[in-house]
Amino acid sequence: MTRTTAPFGRRAACVSAREAYGAYVVVRCHDPAGIKPRAGQFYMLATAERWGGGEAERPFLPRAFSVLRAHEHELFFLIEDVGPGTRRLCELAPGEDLLLVGPLGNGFTAPGEGRIPLLVGGGVGIAPLAIWQDELGPYPPTRALAGFRDEFHAAGAALLSDATVATDDGSVGHHGLVTELLEDELEEPGERLEVYACGPPAMLEAVRAACVERGVPAQLALESGMACGFGACFGCVVPTVDGYVRLCLDGPVLDAHVLRTAATAGAGH
Repeated sequence: MTRTTAPFGRRAACVSAREAYGAYVVVRCHDPAGIKPRAGQFYMLATAERWGGGEAERPFLPRAFSVLRAHEHELFFLIEDVGPGTRRLCELAPGEDLLLVGPLGNGFTAPGEGRIPLLVGGGVGIAPLAIWQDELGPYPPTRALAGFRDEFHAAGAALLSDATVATDDGSVGHHGLVTELLEDELEEPGERLEVYACGPPAMLEAVRAACVERGVPAQLALESGMACGFGACFGCVVPTVDGYVRLCLDGPVLDAHVLRTAATAGAGH
């Protein structure tokens, strides 16, 4: 368990900056009342104003987002506009308030003795890998593989250090899936890797299967739509070899070998 406990209740964090990386927006906010999160933990986010379908309509549920970076009391979140709620979050400008609860869940743990960390991300799934790369430190540099739809989305690779990129359309880097790059890495003789991955369910299932088949330890940050973040709604359950678990409490980071499949969760981060 690598959980940093969240302060009680929802609090306001003032947006300090908004930065664009191709298809993605990084929202930065000051959280002086918060506690520094661990890599892989997440927050439930909502805007203080215009958080809903319109006047006299019900407000949106908060959205769960992995923390991208944490510097002092400043938090960074990576967001893609995929619907009304994320669109409103992407619109946030400096001076507006972001309402948040967190950090929540369990994060990554250090690689085993003699193991070399390898990061594998897909799309917005690069978010928890960026803060983990920061925590692992620059010496020796932690290698990262990042997969995106196209060149526009691949601009997000700049948030990682020296990432090897794959794109579905071949517009940047390897033409194909990021898991193809992972397969090549796993075939390297003599390397004792430990894989850390986050991305869409199909990608995570491919990572899980490849690592389990070869006996390579892997920690997967699963994406899931979460309504509460506290385990009350049971909306984020996934099957493991020991039964069902709630990602918001027992995850979102889980060891690959305990999962029956990594393709059961819907996109949420």
